[in-house]
Amino acid sequence: MALLVGAIILFLSETMLGFVPAVATILLSVRGRTLRLVQLGILTAFVCALLILLVVGRQPTAVDAVLFLGASLCTVLASALVPMASRPLDAEIGRGRDSRETSANGNSQLDASEQRAMAFAESRAFWTDVAQVLRFRSTQSGGESAWSELRAEPPMKSSLHIPPLAPTMAQRDLDPMDFGKPHSDAIAAARTIENLFGNGWAFDPEGNWIYLPIFAQSTLGVTPEELNTSRSDGSIAWKRLLHPKEYDRVAAAWQHSLDTGEPFNSEFRIKRKTGFAWARTAARASRSADGKITGWYGTSIDIDVHRKTVDALRDREQELLEIVNFVPSNLWRLQPDGEPTFFNKPMVEFLGMDVGELDSADGTRLEAMIRLAVHPEDQERFSAELAQSLSSGQGFSSQYRLRRHDGVYRWMSSRAAALHDRNGRLVQWNGLCLDIDDQVRVEEALKRSEWHLQQLIDALPVHVCSWTPEGELLYVSRRYLDELGLSTVNLSEFAKTALEYVHPEDVGSVEASLRGVESGSAFSIRYRRKIPDGGYRWTDGRFEPLRDEAGHITEWFGLSIDVDDEMVVQEALRENERSLKELVETLPTMIYCATTEGKPIYRSRKLQEFLGFGIEDKDGLRASRLEGTLDAIIHPDDLDAVRQRYAYSLRTGEPYVMKHRLRRYDGEYRWVETRTAAMRNTEGAIIQWNGVCVDIDDWVRDQEQLGLAQRNLARASQAASLAELTASIAHEVGQPLAAVVSSSDASHRWLSADPPNVERALKALERVMRSAETTMDVFNRVRALFKHSNDAKQPSSIKEVVGLARELLTEDAIRRDVRLDVTIEPDLPSIALDRVQIQQVLVNLMRNGLEAGYHGTGRARLSIDARREGAVIKIAVRDNGPGLVSTDRVFEPFFTTKSDGMGMGLAICKSIVEAHGGRLWAEASEPTGAAFIFTLPLGTVAPEPEAEPSDLPQPAK
Repeated sequence: MALLVGAIILFLSETMLGFVPAVATILLSVRGRTLRLVQLGILTAFVCALLILLVVGRQPTAVDAVLFLGASLCTVLASALVPMASRPLDAEIGRGRDSRETSANGNSQLDASEQRAMAFAESRAFWTDVAQVLRFRSTQSGGESAWSELRAEPPMKSSLHIPPLAPTMAQRDLDPMDFGKPHSDAIAAARTIENLFGNGWAFDPEGNWIYLPIFAQSTLGVTPEELNTSRSDGSIAWKRLLHPKEYDRVAAAWQHSLDTGEPFNSEFRIKRKTGFAWARTAARASRSADGKITGWYGTSIDIDVHRKTVDALRDREQELLEIVNFVPSNLWRLQPDGEPTFFNKPMVEFLGMDVGELDSADGTRLEAMIRLAVHPEDQERFSAELAQSLSSGQGFSSQYRLRRHDGVYRWMSSRAAALHDRNGRLVQWNGLCLDIDDQVRVEEALKRSEWHLQQLIDALPVHVCSWTPEGELLYVSRRYLDELGLSTVNLSEFAKTALEYVHPEDVGSVEASLRGVESGSAFSIRYRRKIPDGGYRWTDGRFEPLRDEAGHITEWFGLSIDVDDEMVVQEALRENERSLKELVETLPTMIYCATTEGKPIYRSRKLQEFLGFGIEDKDGLRASRLEGTLDAIIHPDDLDAVRQRYAYSLRTGEPYVMKHRLRRYDGEYRWVETRTAAMRNTEGAIIQWNGVCVDIDDWVRDQEQLGLAQRNLARASQAASLAELTASIAHEVGQPLAAVVSSSDASHRWLSADPPNVERALKALERVMRSAETTMDVFNRVRALFKHSNDAKQPSSIKEVVGLARELLTEDAIRRDVRLDVTIEPDLPSIALDRVQIQQVLVNLMRNGLEAGYHGTGRARLSIDARREGAVIKIAVRDNGPGLVSTDRVFEPFFTTKSDGMGMGLAICKSIVEAHGGRLWAEASEPTGAAFIFTLPLGTVAPEPEAEPSDLPQPAK
């Protein structure tokens, strides 16, 4: 019929509504879980169809689908309203199963055996709080078998998930009264108990099972006969049902009851087919008229839900207690009258005492708590605020200082609320106490800092203001307001008044700068501001935005400070700079500056005109500006020496002094003297090199001409001296030699006479001898000029001799820019020497060192070192010049390396030293230079001159 009606509707409407009758028929035939699934599916499809209709619009197909699903949904709702009793209990095709649900109000649909079984199930559900489900196979009127299900729910639902007890049995086993054997007293009692509690069992006097309900057998999965098999090994009949951990305890108690007849009461876990479950078991003995035990009857009530509920509550209570004890706050509880009843663990640890320790004969716990823990200055206020809350029932809130266990008071913020029962009666007060000591101290520090900052801003000679991007003026310093003659103002009025104090010539630039607020970038303004006496002073204004984490401007800050004195100083500095620059440019010398690395950074105008190029024109020619500049301006023959000397000064910080040739703009090289010194800061660190360059080319050429003239003069002087000496010697020797010749001739004549006049000849010979002696004296005097004697030797101090020689050459050393270093060992003894001769030796050696100049980097240096070595005093003269070509020939007479030297100086020095009993030698000095070293003996006298031949007369002493 439903299909026929649907076909007619489909033909007439040509829509999907023709399928609604068929769907309705199907929905009315299903129930239970299947019906719920169908309802959920149709509802979901209906919602999806509505969404599609909203998206695609009123398309015919979409409209038909919505109408069809809407009608189907209405049918579903209608089928849900059909009473369950009106649905036919048709067997399921192919399965032969009939599922029925019933409750205490639906027993009228059951037959007698099902009603009795349902009564027992409801009793078990009542006592155990576990849903009872009976599943059994029954035979229908048509001879077909079907599964039936009866369910009894407990009166109170548990929040725990407890699976129902659902044994499976045959219909004939539903009636627990259906037994074909006679009943003993124990069984009768057990069945009575079963009628009350839904479960009962019986044992014989020896403890063997004699009765166990079919429901229990199905739940446990064992029969009494199977349970009794454990008796064969001496165990109790309970063994297969008990948990191994509880068997010994239960077996001892059960055996004791069997032996004594005392009641058996115990809680233990019983093994079901689904696992172990807690049960509360009680058994009593049935007795005959004469008191003999005839059996045992009892019951086991399922307390698994109870035990799990208690455990869950205990766990929740422990969890709540842990939360209360581990929450980072102090929690407390008061009675309605204010007596403390509970402190959580953090509060106990903070106070160093628990609630029970507040009991005192002097007063209440609350009074003791206030007296012992609250700061004396806060006790009265705290007591009044708490009393107000206790009397009115309103919430309590207060801040006070609470004493910690170590005696330190800390600020606390306490809040409490009243807890009322369902009748509105106040039951207790629950409170929270937060430690805010750090917060209070921070707030106090912030207040002090804010006050100090305000005082600082007001005391400083600056003007400060701030405003929001929306134009709200937030702050203006008191000094600024007083100067503008304002009190509290808005931003526009403040800006207008401030502009009135700006110099008319600066108003335009100030307004243009203030428009920088629109760009959101920091900006600064320098302008002239009117002062009370009518004048203007320069002011520097700076404005910066404050941004949040997202980069949005939250506030603008402005600062203005008087910089008029600074402007005056800057103008004076600029004027001084101009004057100094003019001074530098007008000095008759060339000036330059360089960085600490030697890079040129400044050249005076004269130096740039001399070189013919700017300071940056040689960049890129070499690795550095310094290298490129040196290559371009220094003479190739002087370049290496200049580089080494300049690098040495840059490395050591010593001044740089050198004469070299410098290339002029026209390509001509001219001699210059360059002097450079380091400019240092207060810590002594070099910050710049400053130098001067003096053109000495004309002076050098004049010196060359002067030197040439001096050498020519020296040669002429030497020639004249030699001629004079020769003439003197010839004059002195000529007269006695002439007398010798004359007397010899006379003697020859007297001896040639006939006869010879011997007497006259002898007299002539005597005159010859006297003339020869006179000639010998002349020769001795001449030789005395070049021969030394010990007559002038006196005890003398080497320190004084060296010092006098140094004084004689100091001016020459300064002129040659040579550093003199004298080192004399203290306490040297005096020795016998000719001061003039030894001084002549020192002066000759030192002058040679000065004339040697220097070789390599650094400044020329001449050192004189005197020290004692054994029985002699050793004196060394060292220079850092180019060194000696040969150390062997330098003492030979007439050997010289000088263009104007005679080669006699070192030979004379050696003869003087040897005449004093010492030794003179030369050696190379490291790394460059030469060393001349001589020794003088201590406590000895120089040897006498060698004796003349015996046939010659000795000179007078």
